[in-house]
Amino acid sequence: MTGPKLDPMNHSSATGRPPLLQLRSPHDVIAAVPYLLGFHPADSLVAIGSDGPRGSCALRVDLPPDDQLDAAAEQIAGLLVANDFPRAVLVGYGGAEQVDPVMSAARATLGRRGVEVLEALRVDGGRFWSCYCTVPGCCPPEGTPYDIGSSPVAAQATLAGRVALAGRGELARSVAPVDGAARDAMRRATERATGRLVSRMVECGRDDALFKARTLAEGVAHARDLLRRGEPLTDDEVAWLGVLLTYPRVRDAALVHTDADRLDLWRDVLRRVAEPFAAAPACLTAYAAFLSGDGALANVALDRAIAVNPGYSMAALLRDIMLSGVPPEKARLHVTAQAPRDPGDDQPP
Repeated sequence: MTGPKLDPMNHSSATGRPPLLQLRSPHDVIAAVPYLLGFHPADSLVAIGSDGPRGSCALRVDLPPDDQLDAAAEQIAGLLVANDFPRAVLVGYGGAEQVDPVMSAARATLGRRGVEVLEALRVDGGRFWSCYCTVPGCCPPEGTPYDIGSSPVAAQATLAGRVALAGRGELARSVAPVDGAARDAMRRATERATGRLVSRMVECGRDDALFKARTLAEGVAHARDLLRRGEPLTDDEVAWLGVLLTYPRVRDAALVHTDADRLDLWRDVLRRVAEPFAAAPACLTAYAAFLSGDGALANVALDRAIAVNPGYSMAALLRDIMLSGVPPEKARLHVTAQAPRDPGDDQPP
C-alpha cells in the first residue's frame, strides 16, 4: 500500500464481548483511544466508529503529507462505511499545522459519505482542543489539560483485559525476534531441523515426488497436531514447523486450523523461528490477530512478513482483506490443504 500507513480496525466486539467502554466526554475519548488501539498513538489521526452492527471500532492512520490528505480521508471513510458505522469521533495527535489539514479532509469526506462526526479533537502536549467548540469558557484557545488516569475509562479497560503499550514501536517489538540465549537455542534447533530435511532428501534419493509427498504429509499432520494441542512448543517443534511452513500447502493447512485462540501460539512461533522462515508464521499471527479484532497487531505482524519476503503473496492477500473493511467474523479464509496449485508452488524459498 502506498501513502500513509493505516492500522486497520480494532473491533471491540470481534471476540464476542460487548463493548465495555462508555465515552461520555472528550476526556473519556482521549483516555479510551490507547486501549482501543492497544498503544498510545503519536502523529496520528484516529477514528472511533460507533453504533455499528458489530459494536465499535478504532482505526489509525499516520498524519499524511499534503498531497495524500484526500487519500487518507478516503481510507478512513471507506472502512467506516464498509462496516456500517453511521457515526464517528475523530482524534488527531500532533501540532495544529500537521493535524488540522487531515482533520478537515476527514470531516468533509465522512460527511459526504454519510458518516456523522460527533466530535473532532486535537491532542498535543497534555492538552486537547475541540474542532467544534470555540467558546473560551468551555474550550480555551490554549487548550484543555487532560489526565487519562482520572477517567474511569482506564479502569474499565484494564478490568476488561485491555492493555495500552507505550507506542506502536512497542507493539512491533511484541512480534520481534527473541535474542540472547533463546536465539542461540533456536539457532541450534534450526540446524537440526534443516539437517533433518536434508536427511530425508538423501533417503528418498532422486525421487523428488516421493520426497515431496512424504514431507507434505508429515507437515500437514504436524501443523494440525500442534495447533490442536494448543500448548507451548519446544525449540525443535518450532524449528521443524518453521521449515515445513515454507511449503504453501502446509501453511494453508495450518491456516485452516487457526482461529483467534491460536494468537499467542503463533506469536510465540514468530518470535522464535529463524528469520528466513518467518514469513509464514508472521502471516498466521496476523490472521489470528485480525480474527481476534486486533487490526494493529495484525498490521505489525504483516510488516514482519513483508520485511522477510517482500513478494510473499499471503501477506499481500491479508493486507488487502484488512484494508478492504471486511469485518473479522467474515474474514475466515476458506482454503484446504488439498487445493490445486501451480506446479512448483510447494517449494521452500
